[in-house]
Amino acid sequence: MVDPLLKNWEKKSVERQKLHKRFLDRADKNKVLQELPDLHEEAFGQIDCLACAACCKNYSPRFKTTDIKRISRLLKLRESEFIDRYLHLDDEGDYVVRSTPCPFLGADNFCSIYDDRPSDCRRFPYTDEDVLIKRKALTLKNASFCPAVFFVLEKLMVKIS
Repeated sequence: MVDPLLKNWEKKSVERQKLHKRFLDRADKNKVLQELPDLHEEAFGQIDCLACAACCKNYSPRFKTTDIKRISRLLKLRESEFIDRYLHLDDEGDYVVRSTPCPFLGADNFCSIYDDRPSDCRRFPYTDEDVLIKRKALTLKNASFCPAVFFVLEKLMVKIS
């Protein structure tokens, strides 16, 4: 059974952004990090990423040099060809996909390069690592479109108060 917390989570996420920000600003980092592994597992016991894929449909990971090399080899493209075809530099100087949804996302929400996907994709939504507490603005943005981030933040606020 799906946790009732996830019912209308998108609306709740908007309503609770300030509360989440206040929590992240004040939370004890060590207590948060202690809770994350179990909450991450609980979240993904409730949430099927393939039913959502909002991350792949609306945002881009950073493609680091190692990602570009690995994926270029997989696609049998020169690195420059891969970059020209799929990527561009964003305002922060990072390579990101040219357009959304991600060109590697299929209609079935499966990733065609899943085993070789960028490290940002492997780590997303960062609900099991210190990025959640270290990069608060990113966590708040992610909570607006990822039910797992919303779920973990809500559970953290109950456990650590």
